Amino acid sequence: MPSLDFLARLIAFFAGAILVGVTLLSAIRTFVLPRAAPDPLTRIVFLSVRRAFDVRLKWARTFLERDRVMALYAPISLLALLPTWYALVLLGYTAMFWATGVESLYDAFRDSGSSLLTLGFAPINDLPQTILAFTEAMFGLLLVALLIAYLPTMYAAFSRRETAVTLLEVRADSPPSAVEMILRFHRIHGLERLSELWQTWEAWFADVEESHTSLPALAFFRSPQPDHSWITAAGAVLDGASLVLSSVDVPFDARAALCVRAGYIALRRVADFFSFPYDPDPKPDDPISLSRDEYDTACERLAAGGVPLKPDRDRAWRDFAGWRVNYDPVLLALAGLTMAPEAPWSSDRAVRYRPSFIMRRRQSKPLRRL
Repeated sequence: MPSLDFLARLIAFFAGAILVGVTLLSAIRTFVLPRAAPDPLTRIVFLSVRRAFDVRLKWARTFLERDRVMALYAPISLLALLPTWYALVLLGYTAMFWATGVESLYDAFRDSGSSLLTLGFAPINDLPQTILAFTEAMFGLLLVALLIAYLPTMYAAFSRRETAVTLLEVRADSPPSAVEMILRFHRIHGLERLSELWQTWEAWFADVEESHTSLPALAFFRSPQPDHSWITAAGAVLDGASLVLSSVDVPFDARAALCVRAGYIALRRVADFFSFPYDPDPKPDDPISLSRDEYDTACERLAAGGVPLKPDRDRAWRDFAGWRVNYDPVLLALAGLTMAPEAPWSSDRAVRYRPSFIMRRRQSKPLRRL
């Protein structure tokens, strides 16, 4: 009959192996897997850092100060992943070293640390422990290599995203406004040139969908300018396309419709990763966060600028709301998540972000507004 000490060491070995396996799987999901795969360990690290930042934000009095603080959130959270993974691998291999015959837990911890950090100050002679030392050193180097390889890919995607956001300031002001964008195109280029913008941003939305789900930390990387944000830029473009489709008296532009569809699909996919609730099949007459008065004010500005509008204002409002309802809840939720700078029709009515360490399935229920 096996002794209690043997059973304890056997359980410790398998527990340590499971801990190491879970840690490596977390690194693979975060850095290697080219699809949206929420990882509980990565979520815990990011939310733990977010809680610390929330404490610091209590002393921030202006948005510029909050923006400076939150600019460090994503980089620090990413860098915190590596010591977290190292600590878990260290503990897992400590249990396995002890299970293979190392007398004390301190000696097992010392052997594990020497192997993980490739310091080599702890002599190891037995074959099972030598194998453990080699594999732990390999995993330690692998985790560092994954992080190093991850950063250039992420910053390349960030650069692509921000180039379009910066260029939008020329066309839609800062903070970006759908109404201002239409007015400027009408004055400078002519409304027919909007088709080129819709095509460009359709491709931008496709890129954001791919990059911000496979590299979710990108959602938290703030723009170089405090008044810029990828989510407020997305909202301005989507609202601009919705206004042109519903309210501006020009021929139907399929590119605008495709841009809106690409946009709400992209935002929904990002929202799915963060488990934000929304109705996947909303009705055209479902309520939206924009009021009829706000819409009428926008139409009056467009008309004052010489933009031709459709004569049936009630029908135009229903059509606009029918487009907006597809992206309204996820736009506001992501604006709250990223603490985006205030912009009309998006972050000025953002949904309060309430972080939870528990990963829940997305449920279709109303979001609470700020």
